[in-house]
Amino acid sequence: MTTPAPGLHTHVLDTLGKEIAAGEHRPGQVLRTDELARRFDVSRTVVREVIRVLESMHLVESRRRVGVTVRPAEAWNVYDPQVIRWRLAGADRPRQLRSLTVLRSAIEPVAASLAARNATPEQCAELTERALGMVATSRGGQLEGYLAHDIAFHRIVLNASGNEMFARLGDVVAEVLAGRTHHQVMFEDPDPAAVTLHVRLAEAVRGGDAAGAERLTKEIAVGALHELDVLAP
Repeated sequence: MTTPAPGLHTHVLDTLGKEIAAGEHRPGQVLRTDELARRFDVSRTVVREVIRVLESMHLVESRRRVGVTVRPAEAWNVYDPQVIRWRLAGADRPRQLRSLTVLRSAIEPVAASLAARNATPEQCAELTERALGMVATSRGGQLEGYLAHDIAFHRIVLNASGNEMFARLGDVVAEVLAGRTHHQVMFEDPDPAAVTLHVRLAEAVRGGDAAGAERLTKEIAVGALHELDVLAP
């Protein structure tokens, strides 16, 4: 084989992960290592490595004399960024986006309030820079550039909260924002009102306005949910 092992591993993992997330392998179904090796034309070693990763995400369970069994969705690590990505790639995308956006609406306003109290001058400066970057890329179909600034903006808010639990949700929020963009679940150009709210949020954090930062973040969340109502009902 000419394809390097890391590429093989990634391909098999991504394919199986998406299939399980999409329900193509039902809970309780047994996946045979030898069958998977033949299907993907890879060694059993590669398959076993992939299975170990899927086990760490709780998508499958490996037991002696039984084999590799697909676990029900209730057991999955739904906060794992790869699991989020796989679920957003499937037909259940609208429901997943709504669920994740509701999660954001519960967490990010509190994080923003804390950020207004705890953000360092460097974090405030970077937040302002990212907000201005969002403004600069909000027209002309520059969605990838906008996405990069948007993800960085929300990571800073979560990190600046000073709460390590909130900070760890940065990858979750990044996958939600990326999923909206890559699956065309947002307008061709970002909503101008949403862009303005991010600028105002950066100002509130810089000014130490905890109540204002929380209120503005709630408005951003409401706008995101409304966007889903229109684009992914």
